[in-house]
Amino acid sequence: MQFLSILLMIAIILFGVMTYFNLSDPVGLGIKEKKLADLPKTPNAVSSQTDEEARFVAPLPFKGDLQASMERVKAILDDMDRFFIQKENETYIHVVAVTPLMRYRDDVEFFFDEETSLIHFRSASRVGYSDKGLNRQRYEAIAKIYSR
Repeated sequence: MQFLSILLMIAIILFGVMTYFNLSDPVGLGIKEKKLADLPKTPNAVSSQTDEEARFVAPLPFKGDLQASMERVKAILDDMDRFFIQKENETYIHVVAVTPLMRYRDDVEFFFDEETSLIHFRSASRVGYSDKGLNRQRYEAIAKIYSR
């Protein structure tokens, strides 16, 4: 009986820790020296600004000018379920994507680089180790709609 109590206590603590990290805004997001944040050490993220081949996704080309490209991305995000814009400025959009079943929060970032006419992308899970390819699937869905 004592073993079950200890096990239950551990489960409650783990659930609390996961909930805390899931609901807390991560530190270090945004653009620094024309780069999005580095990817975490865990494999649950993708970026167009990484040297890791397995986690690399291609940046998207501008469609028209900066403003037109941003509006196009925002329109795509508006049409997607459970995507909530958290921060936006002249060259950057930060979105929180919430998974349907477990309500995990993933951070999705877009950096619109006017010098190269490219949209850099980063998507990372806040909790867990593996995302079972969800961040890559999210990128592919956005890229497919954007390229139409």
